[in-house]
Amino acid sequence: MRILLIEDDPSLGSSLQSWLQMDGYAVDWLQRGDQAAVALATHAYQCVLLDRGLPGLDGDAVLQALRTAHSSQARLPVIVITARDTLADRVQGLDLGADDYLVKPFDLEELSARVRAVLRRSVEQYTPELRHGAVVLDPAAKHVTLEGEPLTLTAREFAILQALMRRPTHILSRTQLEEALYGWGQEVESNAIEVHIYNLRKKLGNRFIVTVRNQGYRLAPA
Repeated sequence: MRILLIEDDPSLGSSLQSWLQMDGYAVDWLQRGDQAAVALATHAYQCVLLDRGLPGLDGDAVLQALRTAHSSQARLPVIVITARDTLADRVQGLDLGADDYLVKPFDLEELSARVRAVLRRSVEQYTPELRHGAVVLDPAAKHVTLEGEPLTLTAREFAILQALMRRPTHILSRTQLEEALYGWGQEVESNAIEVHIYNLRKKLGNRFIVTVRNQGYRLAPA
């Protein structure tokens, strides 16, 4: 899953990005609010972590623009991370459309739990089970079965399989699959996608994922 972090403090931003990457998320980090619109328009995110006091465009304005967008972005889960800690501040942030409100300083493990919670609520509300042939993928439970038997997948194998099962008739390029796994600035090994596809085929069957020469990958017809 891909998270957009908008935080202008370099030390905190770097720490949050590294921590969430260890949780298995791809994390894109911005330090200005006026950069958010372009990022949101060009990438598919599952969650936004948003500071309120940002240069260029403050976090409240970013949140308001997001909630009034005429697209699926309007439902994107947003966790406000801020030093503004009065009751009035919290009420205002939630009324602006935040799904959660976390006051600095906070424990990183609590942040992880809150991210999991908003993602779980979002997935349960908007994403049904995905089925293709004998494979069933439950985005909310992070659970995959083959012919009714549970499969153990790594976080990145799960992310690739989910991307393919969301668009089972489409060819997804290597770049599209990398975007599902890695944030900006993360080093991507040249054969990373091939290795994950190889491992998925070992677990799902060699014919489940088809390689389309010079284009990418798709699922075999069910």
